[in-house]
Amino acid sequence: MALRLLVVEDDDHIRTALRWALEDEGYDVAEAGSGEEALQAVAVSAPDLMIVDLMLGSMDGFEVIRQVRGTLDLPIIVVSARADTSDIESALDAGADDYVIKPFAVKEITARLRALRRRVRPATETDLPEALVLDSDPVAPLVLREVRGTVHRGEEQLPLTLTEFRLLCELASSPGRVLSRQVLLARVWQHGFFGDERLVDVHVRRLRTKVERDPSAPRVVVTVRGLGYRLDPQ
Repeated sequence: MALRLLVVEDDDHIRTALRWALEDEGYDVAEAGSGEEALQAVAVSAPDLMIVDLMLGSMDGFEVIRQVRGTLDLPIIVVSARADTSDIESALDAGADDYVIKPFAVKEITARLRALRRRVRPATETDLPEALVLDSDPVAPLVLREVRGTVHRGEEQLPLTLTEFRLLCELASSPGRVLSRQVLLARVWQHGFFGDERLVDVHVRRLRTKVERDPSAPRVVVTVRGLGYRLDPQ
């Protein structure tokens, strides 16, 4: 059965072009021209994936994402002409998994959708054990279970987005080794080309707020100035 994808875009031409292209890729595409229409469509038939513009009128894309995230865990890609880092961070904070700046090529969207559809890589592609302790805090250890698609801090399952989870898995696959932003883009986003490095930085900041005991002084996901990021199990 084809995956159901909801395109939320107030520009008729962009929305129609996306629908045609994504239907050619095998998706069952529904459309919404406003935030209100999007929430109605989600209530009637929950999609498997969403593409959301930010500038939608009375209800913007940020609010749409927040409301959808209140009930559903599904891949969400933002498409927007707003290119400021603050906008990217706000969208990811609302619950988006990825951010594409207009104008864009449809093949870029389809590549990112394919990456987001895979929350966890097949076990044959990784050397990670079933349960990997990233922080051995005696009260609330941080444990990654890649095959199950979960991260726990003690008894609490952490609410990582799809991209945050994939980013953590990539870093955990090479503990103690620095991975550049370009390498992380290629492995996590799987675009087939180098994208915007700001995506990596914003997702790392969001990831730290969830996995670090003190996000202002990270010890698990460490920045190596001028080179990239490294995971240091504690």
